[in-house]
Formats: sequence, C-alpha cells, structure tokens
Amino acid sequence: MLSGLVIVLLPLVLGYLVPVHRTDLMALINRGVNASIFVILLLMGVSLGGLDDLADQLSRMGGQALTLFAVIGTCNLAGLWWLSNRLVLRADPAQVVPGAPTSKLAAMAGSLALVGTVLLGALLGLAGRAVTLPGLHAGAETLAEWVLYALLALIGCQLRNSGMPLRQILLNRHGLTIALMLAATSLIGGLLAAPLLDLRPSEGLALAAGFGWYSLSAILVGDQLGPALGGVAFFNDLARELLAFVLIPLLIQRHAALAIGYGGATSMDFTLPVIQQHGGITCVPVAVVSGFILSLLSPPLILFFLSL
Repeated sequence: MLSGLVIVLLPLVLGYLVPVHRTDLMALINRGVNASIFVILLLMGVSLGGLDDLADQLSRMGGQALTLFAVIGTCNLAGLWWLSNRLVLRADPAQVVPGAPTSKLAAMAGSLALVGTVLLGALLGLAGRAVTLPGLHAGAETLAEWVLYALLALIGCQLRNSGMPLRQILLNRHGLTIALMLAATSLIGGLLAAPLLDLRPSEGLALAAGFGWYSLSAILVGDQLGPALGGVAFFNDLARELLAFVLIPLLIQRHAALAIGYGGATSMDFTLPVIQQHGGITCVPVAVVSGFILSLLSPPLILFFLSL
C-alpha cells in the first residue's frame, strides 16, 4: 500500500519542484488543472453509471454522504465556534472586489458545473450499459488514473507558484489557527463517522481529509475505494461549500473565524468573494492563508490514510 502512496504522491512532489516565472505558462497550468478535474469527474460519472444496482448504490451513497456531512459538520462548527469566541478577529464593512460574483448563485456556478459533469458521465455510463459497449467502464477507470497523475503534477506546480511564501503563511496566526482547527475537527468527525458508515477508521479519515476540496477528494478516494465512495467524498465536501455560502453572510460579522474556517480549502477561491463581500478586506488574507494551508494538507493526508 505504501508503494501505491509513493506512486501517487510522486507527481505532486515533482510538480511542486517546478518553478514557473511566466504568467502565460501559469495561466496554461491553471486551465490544465480545471480541464483535468472536469475530465476525471466525467469519467467518475461513467464508472458510477456502470455500477450494478445503481439505484440502490445511489441511495446508499446519499445516506452515507449525509451522515458523514452531519458528523463532520457538527465537529467543525463546535470547534470553530469555540475558537471564534477566543480569537480576536473582527470583520470590517464590506468593500466588494471588482468583478467578484455578488450573488450566491453566481458564486456557486462552478460547483454546479462540476455536479453537472458527474451527472453527464453517469448518463453516458448508463447509455454504455444499455448498448452493451465492451470495455467502456474499465477504460474510463484506466484513463481517469492517468489523468489523475497529470492533475496532481499540475496541482503541485500551482501550490509552488501560488505567490504564497512560507513566511507569510506562518506569520498569519489567525489563518494558521483556523486551518488547524478545521483540519483537526474534520479528522475527529471522520473517525466518529467511520463505524456509522461501516468503514475502516482510515477510510473515514480519508473521506474527512478533503476539507471541502470536493473535486480532488472525489478523485483520490474514487481511485482507491471505487466510484461509490468517491461520490460520497464529492457530495460531502460539496455540501460543505454550499452551506458555507449560507453561513458566511449570517455569521461573519460576529463569528469571523467560524465563517472563514467552515469554508475549508475553498476559502482561498470559491468562497473568498463572499467572505470579502460580507467580512471586509481584513478577512481576505486570513481566508487565503487558511484555505492555502488546507489545500496543501489535503492531498498528502488523503493519500496517506488511503495507504493504511
């Protein structure tokens, strides 16, 4: 199992070692990451569509995702609530970032597009079964594995060239503390949820270590544990982001740490415009650092727990 961990981690490490100084090349890498995510989620949907007793599998998957989300979310909210009452972090009046989405629907457009991609893949998988297309689902899994290696290398390169120096991360005490609290309570929730889902503790920890990065957690978990549990990881982390869009405007003025932290890894990208709009410019560096740390921790933690 450890050899499998090394094989999957190697592209991430190699990508992290590559410095990129040209903005046009970095833009190409970013587009490559987005394209790879859509391709892998489409292929994951194809694999889902090829499952026997699909209706029963989807029903079980939904129940598992809901249970996992409820347990992890409760742990997250309890820990972040406690932290927000002790951390001196105040939101300022909002100043909207030019061009940022100002409605929840606009902010969630990217999430909904990824859900649509999985559904499209599932429909293609069902169609392949209907016409008895040989090798479709096995081919989809093999292709997804190779695209995953490319994606991890590109993500490593993104993290290395994100413009976030280690010194800046370590000096932002608020962002670091929020990220560590979210990570710790998520893993505790994964351990608590594992027996309820009839999973091994290591599998519960792997499902919990996505920290809201639903596209990557679904891909990594699905590659090792199958498309059904990949779907559980996807919908658990997607539900976190959707709830974050609701909680941030309601809580950020009085409980900024909770509102920023609950967004998990998405606080540096998808939920950042909402954090800035309702929490003001002072919340932005905290959110970016928190999201960056969680994004840095998530892939190696998921892979480590899957290797146990």
